[in-house]
Amino acid sequence: MADAKEVDDRDRLDDLMTNLARARVALGLAAFAAPKLTVKLMTSAGGTDPGRDYVARMFAAREIALGAGYLLSDGPGRRLWARAGLLVDSLDTVSGLRTRRGLPLWATAGATAVAGGAAALGAAKVARDILR
Repeated sequence: MADAKEVDDRDRLDDLMTNLARARVALGLAAFAAPKLTVKLMTSAGGTDPGRDYVARMFAAREIALGAGYLLSDGPGRRLWARAGLLVDSLDTVSGLRTRRGLPLWATAGATAVAGGAAALGAAKVARDILR
């Protein structure tokens, strides 16, 4: 039987993962509805660019799918969605570091920190699931 600390840790991690999933859906909906504004806020790039808006909407769809998949599943399904999120967030972190020279420092630092934080949270969830 788990002691109180283990139960509290598990609940906190599950709560954090649920909040991350909700944030993914919210960000995805915002990026889908207003791709130009989303990109401008994240990179300071302005102007009209249909290609950029298309890529932003693809990002939005991915975030909505990852968040909704996690929120709408449980048990083994939730473990699978957590692994998919970990993979995506890890790749986003690496991509952020690789594109440093092409973006303002604040944009790179902010996006990489968010992706890295989400990857760390996902890694904690995946590790806990594996060790059970």
